[in-house]
Amino acid sequence: MDQNMHASPAWVRNLFFWSGIIATICYRAIVILNHYSTKVSLAAWYIGTIGFIIYFWHRYVVSEKRVALIKQHDLINAVKKSNLPQDQIDANEYLLTTLLSTKEKWNYIVIFVSSVLAIILGIYLDFIAK
Repeated sequence: MDQNMHASPAWVRNLFFWSGIIATICYRAIVILNHYSTKVSLAAWYIGTIGFIIYFWHRYVVSEKRVALIKQHDLINAVKKSNLPQDQIDANEYLLTTLLSTKEKWNYIVIFVSSVLAIILGIYLDFIAK
């Protein structure tokens, strides 16, 4: 059986989930933290940015695996040829077609790359150029 057809263990999925949640909370907290401590605010920015790098890299990988499985197993045609009721065929065809055509991976790529560039620039400006 193809390795792409197995979900990651729950702890791995939770790791990526919580990295996204923590990153989001850190970014939202920066507005408040700026009023109290520049150092804590900066720490929140680094934690949030690293969290987004982890989370959006993972989302990209998941998106690519889904597309590969749909194509590799010709799932759209398999659904069309199935004995499912027509409304279920239509629903599955819609889901599979939109998974193939979505631009979500570009969103993930832009967020991932811009976050990596921001971390590099941040490290340079905060620690090297000082």
